[in-house]
Amino acid sequence: MSDTRIFVSFDLEHDASLYELLVEQSKAPASGFEVVGGSEPLKDVGLWPAEVREEIRQVDQLIVICGEHTEDSPEVSAELRIAREEGTPYFLLWGRRETMCTKPIGAASAEGMYSWTEPILQAQISLTLRNARALEMAETLARAARKAP
Repeated sequence: MSDTRIFVSFDLEHDASLYELLVEQSKAPASGFEVVGGSEPLKDVGLWPAEVREEIRQVDQLIVICGEHTEDSPEVSAELRIAREEGTPYFLLWGRRETMCTKPIGAASAEGMYSWTEPILQAQISLTLRNARALEMAETLARAARKAP
């Protein structure tokens, strides 16, 4: 099975080291995922959303690394909104064990943040992808049933 292609959304000002840690973790031979993109500073407001949307559209899923200031990051909130609009599956990862991490604006209160351990990370990547594929299949079957005579 090929690696799951991941876009990582994170607070650029406070959590760049966490992004680097996840990139390093992805390089382990049995990680099962590849980080192919991540948050970038808001550049030209006119071009930024289209560029990021295309990156998010091309990955299998998005991981949001939640840190102490994630709720204050406009990039993370925008990337989460884009992932939802594009139907890109995502999950929230608790980035710092020693602090109270916050969710990005737009995350539902019922959405949990998953602990960042290797087994939980790998399980969540697999589960998120499997759930997204099951939902996609159900939607395809529902469309087909509506078209049937």
